[in-house]
Amino acid sequence: MTQSHRTAAPADLLLAWYDRHHRDLPWRVSPPMAARGIAPDPYRIWLSEVMLQQTTVQAVKSYFALFTARWPTVTELAKADNEDVMKSWAGLGYYARARNLKKCAEAVAFEHGGVFPDTEEGLKALPGIGDYTAAAIAAIAFNRKSAVLDGNVERVVSRLHAIETPLPAAKPEMRALVAEMTPEDRPGDFAQAMMDLGATICTPRRPACALCPFNSDCRVLGRDDPELYPRKAAKKEKPVRLGAAFVAEDETGAVFLRKRGESGLLGGMTEVPGSAWTARIDGETDISAAPFSADWQACGTVVHVFTHFELRLSVYRSVVPRDAQAGAGWWQPKETLDGEALPTVMKKAITQAIPDAFQKKRKA
Repeated sequence: MTQSHRTAAPADLLLAWYDRHHRDLPWRVSPPMAARGIAPDPYRIWLSEVMLQQTTVQAVKSYFALFTARWPTVTELAKADNEDVMKSWAGLGYYARARNLKKCAEAVAFEHGGVFPDTEEGLKALPGIGDYTAAAIAAIAFNRKSAVLDGNVERVVSRLHAIETPLPAAKPEMRALVAEMTPEDRPGDFAQAMMDLGATICTPRRPACALCPFNSDCRVLGRDDPELYPRKAAKKEKPVRLGAAFVAEDETGAVFLRKRGESGLLGGMTEVPGSAWTARIDGETDISAAPFSADWQACGTVVHVFTHFELRLSVYRSVVPRDAQAGAGWWQPKETLDGEALPTVMKKAITQAIPDAFQKKRKA
């Protein structure tokens, strides 16, 4: 007598794995928490998803704790001072996200009564929320059946289905497959399970295939090297841009700072004066771009890599009387520099000129 054998659906296998092996994250409602009746907080889900764009979980945890302690609700964030938000965001990078974060909080607080829309369409109408973030919030916060596709999920799906089309052209195919896999029941947990699987098992290098709940269904395993997936189009070489940064100290050790314009790269952030470099053009690299006359001394060069280009800044330093500066700006005591909205590239420039600028003083 023959008997048909029906294996568990991939989604069921993944959810069973997730119930046992999920990561505990500060913004997440884990399966045990859900069993106790705890519901996801859309504000915390949204905040974490915005922070996690182009940034690691480990890097985000401290920022998430700071933001939620200082602004526990979306309405409190909406009422926050813009400068305070930018200062708290400094170091996370991609500063347009911080500007859109504030605009989105204001839209939710003042146009939606402090309540996030619960559909992908409604979420995408908010500032700074694109396809991925809308799908993630809809699934995780509101348990909508949304196809969530981040870098970890792309890796899992590309290996599971042996997708030969290179990224980014493969994204529509991947999204369709994720939509097909996503179950009606627990779509939020499924989305988080796919992310966890990619982060902990189906990793870019040396994936732990023996521990993967999909190993019986994976089309790449045993046929090809999983590390070759997802296929990627050849990367274009990043252009190199040049510029100069001028670190001025007064007689007390305070550093002269100014604020960048609200639009464009690093918009609204704090900086030391410098030449007018952009992602497309070089700035001056010598003292002709100095903000005021002084005995500027060359301190070397710092390199910072942005998404689309590499920046090389020639750094100059001078000690000047406080009244020597010209133009808008202010003198910031060295002891409180770390509290300013300085992006990483500016911290690099200051440190190049003043090596101990961001070192905490030991208490006696």
